[in-house]
Amino acid sequence: MTPIGLSTASVWPLRARSGFELARALGFDGVEVMVWADPESQDVAALRRHSASTGMPVLAVHSPCLLITQRVWSPDPVVRLRRSVEAAVDLEAPTVVVHPPFRWQRRYAEAFAGLVAELESSSGVRIAVENMFPVRTPRGREVSAFRPSVDPTEVGHANYTLDLSHTATAGMDALALAKRMGDRLTHVHMGDGTGVAKDEHLLPGRGTQPCAELLEGLGADDFGARGGQIVLEVNTRSARTEDQRAKMLSEALLFTRLHLG
Repeated sequence: MTPIGLSTASVWPLRARSGFELARALGFDGVEVMVWADPESQDVAALRRHSASTGMPVLAVHSPCLLITQRVWSPDPVVRLRRSVEAAVDLEAPTVVVHPPFRWQRRYAEAFAGLVAELESSSGVRIAVENMFPVRTPRGREVSAFRPSVDPTEVGHANYTLDLSHTATAGMDALALAKRMGDRLTHVHMGDGTGVAKDEHLLPGRGTQPCAELLEGLGADDFGARGGQIVLEVNTRSARTEDQRAKMLSEALLFTRLHLG
């Protein structure tokens, strides 16, 4: 079976502990920890306790790659990635999710592919590089903040993360990208988007992305057998109550399970 996890980013502004608790209550198979400003997400010992108390394994650690997390653990992106892999080993998580380098991180970008390969070889952890999206200027021009591009298949890595909210924002064909990733696609961020110039992370089925078709394809091949994971990374900030948030996440989980088969 392909495990379906819940990203702790999906319960923001609640802390990581709430992600573990909701994952257990709603019947997820595990959790992806988004390492960011939340102090709990940075505390490996606390995460280990949350995992043990809820029975929810950590499926993946999302390295602190966002603009707002450039000083989490270290201002050096190499150190942040190494710390992420160390955390994954400590938490027995098989996967680390990482974004491509920013354009201004020239030295990091030059060493990135080799660093990823080295860390995978030495740790046994899969480092799944995620597709991103360009920024659109007021005049409609698209500018990539990532080196060499928003598409990690242009470099070539052993493992990829496919994010469907990002394909929507980038105007990319998600199914074509999945085909280029091939059997190196090991991690999916399930969400949706309408193609507007922002990262929406809608519930799957509420946007324009081929969420159902992608899931049906993954269910028909050996995605789960080769260690593939699906994680719901959706925006629930509109929820006014915990019941509303739980209902949104339940809907997303049901959609995913139904189409994955």
